[in-house]
Amino acid sequence: MLRFFNSRSFHILCLIGTRPEGIKMAPVIRKLQDQPWAEITVVTTGQHGELAPQVLDLFGVSVDFDLQVMQPNQTLSRLSSRILEKIDPLLEERKFDLVLVQGDTTSVLAAALASFYRKIPVGHVEAGLRTFNLSTPFPEELNRVVTGIVSSIHFAPTERARDNLLSEGKDPSSVHVTGNTVIDALLALASQDFPCEFPTRSNRRLILVTAHRRENFGAPIRSICHAIRLIHDIWLDVEFVFPVHPNPNVEIPVRELLNDLQRVHIIPPASYHDLVTIMKRAYLIMTDSGGIQEEAPALGKPVLVLREETERPEAVEAGVARVVGTECNHIVGSARDLLDNKASYNAMSQGGSPYGDGAAADRIVTHCHNFLLGPETPHSGARLANAGYRTDRA
Repeated sequence: MLRFFNSRSFHILCLIGTRPEGIKMAPVIRKLQDQPWAEITVVTTGQHGELAPQVLDLFGVSVDFDLQVMQPNQTLSRLSSRILEKIDPLLEERKFDLVLVQGDTTSVLAAALASFYRKIPVGHVEAGLRTFNLSTPFPEELNRVVTGIVSSIHFAPTERARDNLLSEGKDPSSVHVTGNTVIDALLALASQDFPCEFPTRSNRRLILVTAHRRENFGAPIRSICHAIRLIHDIWLDVEFVFPVHPNPNVEIPVRELLNDLQRVHIIPPASYHDLVTIMKRAYLIMTDSGGIQEEAPALGKPVLVLREETERPEAVEAGVARVVGTECNHIVGSARDLLDNKASYNAMSQGGSPYGDGAAADRIVTHCHNFLLGPETPHSGARLANAGYRTDRA
């Protein structure tokens, strides 16, 4: 329950680096903008260029500062250092009461560290996801673990995520199960009809494919493409839409191996409303995306996860997703089961979503306000102590 006895306005920075962060943070930002006690500054790092601002615009969210950190062929070390360098003066000047970050990107890690160095509390949206393997996904597993260490308040999407955080020694009073904000965003758009510009015939079964993760560069992405070729050639009533990430490690092999196939439509990265429209139209989805693993079950779409491990096991346990890896025959075999076995397909498509009810942003905003108010006068030291930090330490 919100406590309105303190009339002070709190200044909150909402940090966004990539398009998925924009999608998942937009519902929170919109809710915060409606609060009389909150002054919001939206900052993008530019890690996804114009993609993050574009998706924010879809939700009616404007950007206050763009750090423009991206450079061609930039290493993770260079990206991290540029974010730290560019965000620190803003943190020093604006005197934020709270910095909200979402997920597990390099932008999230760097912004959380910079905020911690400035002794500004960090709120971590989508906290507690773990594979317990620092090499997969890389570097996201490390990013979210370290972000969790420096965060003062943790918004876990599921009970399992909460349990992960508690097993790491987080103060139980700082961990809140909220559901995932991606369901808030998805349901808001899925109820609308958007025109979608992609070539497909309504009498064919559509498979949406997305693949972009760093660990799938090289042989894995080529193996995924070989699986697509086989499925294309075996099932003549199937067609694919593959929005291809512009990274040459993805785009070059995809176009090299799939450009000649009539029923494989390679398109530029889809806008979010186009992506939602394609997901609604799809028969099944093959992806290495974490966000789509969460979104597809809410739309009743079976998911084949093109990764060796997932930090979202709830969907697998619910029977609405399968981790199939990137080996060609495994992908084709799992697709065969869904394309030829109606009982298997129905079981996966009717399992429902374990990731929330569309009210995650409301819960996050409530917990933010209560955290900022604190049990006493809401100054930085009290807030950090409330979150489990010893403020008498150097």
